[in-house]
Amino acid sequence: MTVDIDKTDGPADTPPAGPEAIKAIPVRHYGRYLSAVIALALLGGVIYAFSQGRINWGAIPDYFFNDRILSGVGNTILLTVLCMLIGVVGGILLAVMRLSKNPVTSSIAWFYIWFFRGTPVLVQLIVWFNLGLVFEYINLGPFYKDEWSQFMTPFLTALLGLGLNEAAYMAEICRAGLLSVDEGQTEASHALGMSHGKTLRRIVVPQAMRVIVPPTGNEVINMLKTTSLVSVVQYSELLRVAQDIGQTSGAPAEMLFLAAAWYLVLTSVFSVGQYYLERYYARGSSRTLPDTPFQKIRANVLSLSNRQSAGGAA
Repeated sequence: MTVDIDKTDGPADTPPAGPEAIKAIPVRHYGRYLSAVIALALLGGVIYAFSQGRINWGAIPDYFFNDRILSGVGNTILLTVLCMLIGVVGGILLAVMRLSKNPVTSSIAWFYIWFFRGTPVLVQLIVWFNLGLVFEYINLGPFYKDEWSQFMTPFLTALLGLGLNEAAYMAEICRAGLLSVDEGQTEASHALGMSHGKTLRRIVVPQAMRVIVPPTGNEVINMLKTTSLVSVVQYSELLRVAQDIGQTSGAPAEMLFLAAAWYLVLTSVFSVGQYYLERYYARGSSRTLPDTPFQKIRANVLSLSNRQSAGGAA
């Protein structure tokens, strides 16, 4: 005898319901809101005070792309690049000399660093400009001979004054980078038959760049601003040109604000370049590279949109 079993009388074949989804409620940070309001109020007060001052703000956009201003900007960039080139090359050479086991070269490098770091760069510029009191003529044999006052132009004075001073600071930066590389790297390369110079070029310096690049980027930005000191030796960089235009146009304060705006633009561009350079040399030391500025902006926008959508759903 067969027994028919009614399958409809049994339990349903649906899976058991899972736990209810947790609704996360973000914590309210009232202190952040208060500090943001205070900061915005202070910023608004400063902006209002400047807007009510006796400053002709319309003169700034009128002269912002003036031919003389752009020429001064170009001279500032050129001087910055050339001085940093002298500083980097001289710094690497001085760092190698400082780390040398030869007491003569090591002492010379130490004295150079001690002298140029111990005297203000403005004093060095003025001394270079007035060395004609010591060297009346410069004589390079059949190649060049002239009076010192004709040889030491404002551009050459600025180049030597800033470049040689920067070499002293770059020497310490490069020395710190070279010392950051483990000595076993050098010993292993010597065991493979590499010369000391080849070891520096192929092994030590590439690994030291991770330590050298960040402070060097700061030095580039600092050099960009330090070029304003060469106005005392009559070189036509950005600040000198802005001051000259300010005296002739009757807007000296406005031209100083214009120069400050150009310095901010240039430092911002150099800062972006520094960031990508640091990111490039961080490839061998970091498992994950830091986000680029565009990636950070996209992540913040996506995070803000997700919060808004979550708030609307709640």
